[in-house]
Amino acid sequence: MRFSAIPGPSDQFTDVAGLKVGQAHDARAKTGVTVIIPDAPMAMAVDVRGGAPGTRDTEALDPSCLVEKVHGLVLAGGSVFGLAAADAVTLALSARGVGLPLGPKAVPVVPSAILFDLMNGGDKEWGDEPPYHRLAYAALDGLSASTEHGAVGAGHGAMAGAAAGGLGSASLTLEDGTTVSAIVAVNSFGAVPEGGISAPGDVEFPKLGLVGSNTTIGAAATNVALDKAALKRLAIMAHDGLARAIKPIHTPYDGDTIFAISNGERPTGGELAGTLALLGALAADCMELAVKKAVAR
Repeated sequence: MRFSAIPGPSDQFTDVAGLKVGQAHDARAKTGVTVIIPDAPMAMAVDVRGGAPGTRDTEALDPSCLVEKVHGLVLAGGSVFGLAAADAVTLALSARGVGLPLGPKAVPVVPSAILFDLMNGGDKEWGDEPPYHRLAYAALDGLSASTEHGAVGAGHGAMAGAAAGGLGSASLTLEDGTTVSAIVAVNSFGAVPEGGISAPGDVEFPKLGLVGSNTTIGAAATNVALDKAALKRLAIMAHDGLARAIKPIHTPYDGDTIFAISNGERPTGGELAGTLALLGALAADCMELAVKKAVAR
């Protein structure tokens, strides 16, 4: 059986309905934040393939854990300092009453992943006040159903090998309305070869490798109703798009992390395994396309 997908209406991550993206950056520090907020809580899972990840609340996304749906996702530069962006988003959502109704305050679940951009030439002498709270609030203020590409948000100070990295997104949709999309901030140790994958056996180390000093982070999304276990498989398959576009990938120097999100809009229909195989293939394609948009200048 053959399936034919075309780019979604805007060919962006937000072609999966109910998702909004906000982005902000600090040009002096050469870093930034990307915030993804669903209109209503959504199911989410994650798959980590890199050897040096930096994450928050990813264990809550395990299918064996209690939390069924989350309230936001944060991608940020800044290495460990960038995890503070999720603190700001959590505070802001709680103030709006968004989150689990536990006690006197709503408790939002906001997973996060960071990339390392501390050695990109930006001014990181920020003292006791890293910019990530400020950038997260600015990103929330700019939430939109449209997604910018290039040196924006979490990808503002990113490097893909020795070249400029960035943030990209893409979407694919089938004739019946099934939609898959991806968003990615490319800060990889490996390069994104021009014109596609380099020849087999041709491996280039384009920059000095330091453990934890790179990382490609992002998310795949779909409008098909999937639970956390199924979304885990979607995230696993989405990583294949990174492998097609970046060489080498998933090295000890990277913290490659991909989340997967479902808005639950469409019933799964048919055999779950077959549906997942198709959605995962589309997610990998979207991720590959998003990587290429991220580095295009």
